[in-house]
Amino acid sequence: MIATTRPVLPDEHDRVRAVVAAAFGGAEVAELVDALRAAGRVEVELVAVEGDEVVGHVGLERCWVDDEQRLVEALALSPLSVVPDRQGEGLGGRLIEAALVAARERGEPYVFLEGAPGYYTRHGFGPARDHGFERPSVRVPWPAFQVVVLDDVGARGRLVYPDVFWEHDAVGLRGETLAAVRGQLGE
Repeated sequence: MIATTRPVLPDEHDRVRAVVAAAFGGAEVAELVDALRAAGRVEVELVAVEGDEVVGHVGLERCWVDDEQRLVEALALSPLSVVPDRQGEGLGGRLIEAALVAARERGEPYVFLEGAPGYYTRHGFGPARDHGFERPSVRVPWPAFQVVVLDDVGARGRLVYPDVFWEHDAVGLRGETLAAVRGQLGE
């Protein structure tokens, strides 16, 4: 059976939580998703399903570009989750594609993320710095700070995440993990 993507149903939040926790090896990121949803910051939330089983999830949250002239609304793709035994089958890519279609349909200008360049560039993302955007924290390695420009409205400046990301210390990396990723990315 091939998984399909669709919006999350209200009674699936517990199943989404389980998928996110399994994909990230613990409850921390699942708690972030719950907090983003509770704060009203989730603009688009999609799942990959096979029958009644939720096997993947992606969210798009409201963020902003702090342009010199104005604050410009944008979206952040975070997190992308696929249950471990289904990773590598293309489910993540289908979720990304569906999320970008939804963002385009909403008339969103930009979709940002922090993630592995080798993976996300295959799905249309590129270095945000090349478009004049500043990362939200020095703890986000430059190569990991990526964007898809859907409708360039001329905004340039720093990406600003909603407060929920900061409250959960979910912006960038810290310590040895940050050092290791910077080394891997040649930064």
